[in-house]
Amino acid sequence: MGSWFFIGAFLMFMIVWAVANTMIFAWDPYPYILLNLFLSMLAGLQGAIILIAAKRQDSISAMLAQHDFETNVAAKQELEELMEINHLQLELLRELHTQTSSAKK
Repeated sequence: MGSWFFIGAFLMFMIVWAVANTMIFAWDPYPYILLNLFLSMLAGLQGAIILIAAKRQDSISAMLAQHDFETNVAAKQELEELMEINHLQLELLRELHTQTSSAKK
């Protein structure tokens, strides 16, 4: 129900229905009561299909958000570990600098 083929076929069906009922057979005269019934049923089905699709999309979005959160937590942990290593390296460099500067004196 969400493709251009469906839209074209649906419009063609509506035109054929209107022409056939107006000029040829007239099993459903002008106000097209039977056609209105079918269109109402189609609208009800479309509403249900749209809700099902929206619910499915919400669950996919929730899974993607959970994956993003887990990735961010892992990245934060890795950054904290790298920052700790960086601080240790800076402390070692300061110690080496103080040792070399005191050895020169």
